[in-house]
Amino acid sequence: MHGYSINSSRLGLGCVTFGREIDRDTSFMLMDNAYSRGITSFDTAAVYGDGSSERIIGQWLAQRTFSEKSISIATKIVPPYDPLHIRISVEQCLRRMGIDTIDILYLHRWDAKVKDYETWLELADLVSEGKVKKLGVSNFNTMQLDDTVNLLKELSGVSLSYIQNNNSLAVSDLSNDMKKICSENNISIITYSPLGAGFLTGKHLYEVQKHSRFAVMPAHQEIYFNEHSQKRLETLIRIADSTGYSTSFLAMAWAIHQPDVHSVLVGGRSIAHLDLAFEAGKFYSSEIFAELEKI
Repeated sequence: MHGYSINSSRLGLGCVTFGREIDRDTSFMLMDNAYSRGITSFDTAAVYGDGSSERIIGQWLAQRTFSEKSISIATKIVPPYDPLHIRISVEQCLRRMGIDTIDILYLHRWDAKVKDYETWLELADLVSEGKVKKLGVSNFNTMQLDDTVNLLKELSGVSLSYIQNNNSLAVSDLSNDMKKICSENNISIITYSPLGAGFLTGKHLYEVQKHSRFAVMPAHQEIYFNEHSQKRLETLIRIADSTGYSTSFLAMAWAIHQPDVHSVLVGGRSIAHLDLAFEAGKFYSSEIFAELEKI
């Protein structure tokens, strides 16, 4: 179980808390710690903290001496996805972070314009101009991903490299059909929220804790506070009690070791959250993981 080795490239740093739940200095401390332990992929979005997350990452990059090329920066833009707004959004992201190229640019969520050729031709232009390296989509369901893949087959020179979706014991937006589409089309799967935005810690079992993610972003409650997720949490608590591991540890280990997943985004508010991810990454038990999935 313990002693299992995990490559740090399996982990990415999710920066959603930057400027929204933690300040700049704490964000810097998290990025320094992550980088020192081999994490080189940093994931943000234009809407995180109304741009604060991107600005903090940009300030951190400007104050560090390592090569920008040793860090991979991913960000996301939201609709409208018409060519003009795509270009404006990307230019704003680049400016906030003070970089020349976005390593992975995601469409943050589905929108009807994803079906428009003009949307992808503009994205392809940004790639050819060197402002974006790779393209991805986030929070797409299986049908939306399939539609997108089929559309791109009709366009030469445009490819989709990543999908980033929610995946935890409580809620998973990965289906077997989606995994099959990704495998057949060389799309890497990135997952986020391995602890279900804190739901799987069990601390919200009786009420939402003040100043938590669910308090700061109440809309997240709708995703997790339901019968299915509650039953998964009850199973997790039972197995944690019987094995002596914490609920957070087991939930994190399960998420990190999911097959077909390229990497898992971890983050939080303190270095202790990164410590948990690295420690959980060393743990593997197919028997315990199978038990966790039972309702």
